[in-house]
Amino acid sequence: MDAMTRLLEADAIARLADRDPTLFTDDPGLHASILNRLGWTRLAHEAADTLPLVMKLSSEIAHERFTDIVLLGMGGSSLAPLVMNEVLDSTEGAPRLHVLDSTAPSETHRLMAFLTPERTGFVVASKSGTTVEPLSLYAIFREWMDGALGREAAGAHFIVVTDRGTPLQQRQQQDMMRVTINAPADVGGRFSALSAFGLVPAALAGLDVTALIAHASAMEEMCRLPARSNPAAQLAAWMVDAFEVGRDKLTLVTSPRYRSLGLWVEQLVAESTGKRGIGIVPVLEDGSVHPSAYGDDRALVVVREESAADAAAHAQDARETGTPVFELLVPEPAGIGVEFVRWEHAVALAGFLLGVNPFDEPNVAEAKAATTGVLDGSVAVPAADGDIDGVAVTSAGNLVGSTLPPSLPQALAPLLDSLAEGSYLAILAYLPDSEALLGPLRTAAAAISSHRRVPVCVELGPRYLHSTGQLHKGGPATGSYLLITTRSDEDQWIPGQPFTLGALFRAQAEGDLVTLATHGRAVMRLDLADESPGAVGAAARALTSAAQ
Repeated sequence: MDAMTRLLEADAIARLADRDPTLFTDDPGLHASILNRLGWTRLAHEAADTLPLVMKLSSEIAHERFTDIVLLGMGGSSLAPLVMNEVLDSTEGAPRLHVLDSTAPSETHRLMAFLTPERTGFVVASKSGTTVEPLSLYAIFREWMDGALGREAAGAHFIVVTDRGTPLQQRQQQDMMRVTINAPADVGGRFSALSAFGLVPAALAGLDVTALIAHASAMEEMCRLPARSNPAAQLAAWMVDAFEVGRDKLTLVTSPRYRSLGLWVEQLVAESTGKRGIGIVPVLEDGSVHPSAYGDDRALVVVREESAADAAAHAQDARETGTPVFELLVPEPAGIGVEFVRWEHAVALAGFLLGVNPFDEPNVAEAKAATTGVLDGSVAVPAADGDIDGVAVTSAGNLVGSTLPPSLPQALAPLLDSLAEGSYLAILAYLPDSEALLGPLRTAAAAISSHRRVPVCVELGPRYLHSTGQLHKGGPATGSYLLITTRSDEDQWIPGQPFTLGALFRAQAEGDLVTLATHGRAVMRLDLADESPGAVGAAARALTSAAQ
């Protein structure tokens, strides 16, 4: 029975609209937790309750002549604002929005060198109010702002977005921060694009959230249509029909303006479906891998403007190879509101069809616990096999036992040889978010994909821990993983903590190394001497050489 027929027979559209938890499980013990994650289904229509406060706050910020807004968030608290910032047009003279979702010390140093404290505002965002990354970054930037402006004046530059009653809301009051804007408690992070987590930073930066919400509201109505006329049901059925014939690598290619949308879709798909040993694997590509190199495990989604000829041609090339293709046209920037709603409903319905709970993330806590263990010394990190030209190489998981050869391409060979039909490689890069560093790795990824005919993902750490990290541990055991870390000298003290930002950054990588190895994945780590373009470029060239 195809996926669309199953949606119809289960009356899935109406049950989702009614927020019926029995759609996702027959276990009464899970019904309350699922019901507490279904508030997103009408967020666009309910935004009318949030927008007046958000727009008032935006007007105050503009009156105070802030030039920059820094969002301190992670995962569901950062990816939707990142997309809005890169896609939507802003009001002339509005503050610039900087989305900081990295614990790389060089990122905080870069921002501090650029920002003017008197003209900078901060949004500290965390659903639970306990997320280590934004709280660590808040401590650092708060001390910096206090030193420049004084404690009381600095507090007025910080805005909190969190659920009601969290430790972060309590801290807002204790630290005399400006205000807390509460997000709905019944909306999970990755489904929160149209809640305060997305709307507050976007509005403060002068982005047109009103038009975004208008588009999203129209799609919410369409997502209540009967399944065969329902855009989300059509996408869900297509994804699951592809999955059930082995095409579980959901490849996303976008036109340049919408490239960041892929990061948000990636989290939504991976964290929602990747559990219980199954999952749809999102693969973000820029079109440089020709569809003739695709295997039989690919299904392609193309997101583009009507005029995007390259993306349209890529879709046609894929069709000619027999790859299933689903095209989404976004006629104007505010139309990403349509995609937020379409994908949220589609992924929820796909969860039903796959038999998984799309609203939990059971394996995310593993890497968090391992990070804590690395920091306090209770978790042992696998020792390096040796050093090749200043690069410390570690094999872990089911790669243990490999003998270290004299060259880096030879050392990488066992990892690439672990790739078989139906598998994928994830390059997990603990680096600053810089095209000078990530560009060469993406080029290497395309070369590996073309030569080995397997999907290759380039993921930025620690961002991916709150995104594809769930899939890596809880999804199918078809992934191989290359962690790239550096021994950078840059560091930053975290006020109130016994560890530095650099130690946290490194521990997050090492904690994931331990966790992936525990799950028996094929894992290798390259620990580079520094985070310079030269060091990263040499590693990327070694990867390309090993693939050939």
